[in-house]
Amino acid sequence: MRVCVIGTGYVGLVTGASLAHIGHHVVCVDNNEAKVQLMKSGQSPIFEPGLSEIMQSALQSQRLEFTTDLAAGVEHGQVLFIAVGTPALPTGESDTRYVEAVARGIGSHLNGGYKVIVNKSTVPIGSGDWVRMLVLDGVAERRGLAVEPVLAGMGSEEPIKTIALTGDYDFDVISNPEFLREGSAVFDTFNPDRIVLGGNSPRATALMQELYAPIVERQFAADKSQPPVPVVVTDLSSAEMIKYAANAFLATKISFINEVANICDRVGADVTQVAKGIGLDSRIGSKFLQAGLGWGGSCFPKDVSALIHTADDYGYEAQLLKAAVSVNQRQKLIVVEKLQQVLKILKGKTVGLLGLTFKPDTDDLRDAPALSLIENLTRLGAKVKAYDPIISQTGMRHGLSDVIVETDAERLADGCDALVLVTEWQQFLNLEYIKMAQLMHTPILIDGRNFLNQSILEEAGFRYVGIGR
Repeated sequence: MRVCVIGTGYVGLVTGASLAHIGHHVVCVDNNEAKVQLMKSGQSPIFEPGLSEIMQSALQSQRLEFTTDLAAGVEHGQVLFIAVGTPALPTGESDTRYVEAVARGIGSHLNGGYKVIVNKSTVPIGSGDWVRMLVLDGVAERRGLAVEPVLAGMGSEEPIKTIALTGDYDFDVISNPEFLREGSAVFDTFNPDRIVLGGNSPRATALMQELYAPIVERQFAADKSQPPVPVVVTDLSSAEMIKYAANAFLATKISFINEVANICDRVGADVTQVAKGIGLDSRIGSKFLQAGLGWGGSCFPKDVSALIHTADDYGYEAQLLKAAVSVNQRQKLIVVEKLQQVLKILKGKTVGLLGLTFKPDTDDLRDAPALSLIENLTRLGAKVKAYDPIISQTGMRHGLSDVIVETDAERLADGCDALVLVTEWQQFLNLEYIKMAQLMHTPILIDGRNFLNQSILEEAGFRYVGIGR
């Protein structure tokens, strides 16, 4: 099938490269010329395990193209994915101006033939009908028509049918939310728990099921013997809500175990054992029960805030979600409190951070707990150093003006009064901790993810402090 993906961020690039990998002809559109040239050369602008390999393979087989020409992408695609960013505004609602611009642009370039326009971006509930309206606005502007006269004097559904289903403007809108985890997005694409399709057109749904058939049938799965991937076919609003509800639940689950960890610290229990004990309950499960510094990244903070904002718009106060956010904000400061307990005064002390990204196997610093930690330690007069396996290599410095980024873990440890494990990179399990302890002023390690082996650290000479332990 012919596919166009508009936007080449984490979601768009992984989606486009993966669909090309399974056999479709994909054109990815982005308005950043330098980024497009980089991707044409086979290089990924983001760090995501496995992405560069499938990009290069698809480019060599000529199933994957990159362009800045939206008109060419729209003309090419039977299926048009909108995969641009929807960052959070200060109010908590999603910034949808990029989605709006793309939807209007699609309308202004629609050509002959039926199209399915797919909302892949995480958009506010109700955006499916809004995107349809914007596409029609683009169509009307292209034809030199004012939108208001087209809509005037007609029933609410009539304008859609009149413009969208006649002549060269035959399209439907589908909501197809993504559930990709940064750091394992390529794996998740080929091994999904489910695929969600929201819309009211059987024709559009059938086309999307054809598009995803190789994935549904596990042709590219790690375990091809599993049953087919469940496909949830529902209405637009429910599909959009599924995305928000999933992320809000997982964020709340993390905040829950962090709250339990803080109680464990006070009563002498070990949250890792508590999490193991409750995680064996099939109704609860063990995933997302790792206590630590809290959640960050590009999805959880934005999506939870957007759902709270949507609830407020409709006259409902989402008290549980607001509490999850509040617990998470406080959790980012737990490490500062623990450092104050062991070092007393932080002013004039040097603290080293093991990891900067919000999770391992990504280069994403968006809303990373490390940023709050750096800000607060600096405010209290501490000198902050950091080592991250990816950030230290790439030289990225966005939001890191108050931190010295070292090139290896031993340089990080040299002269530090304490280390803090911030990101649970697998490489950190096998560092030269004996040597690192010897290089420090005081060998103290705060394990902000309960990730390291306490006995190994203590044998190396460290004073080990965990979260909720």
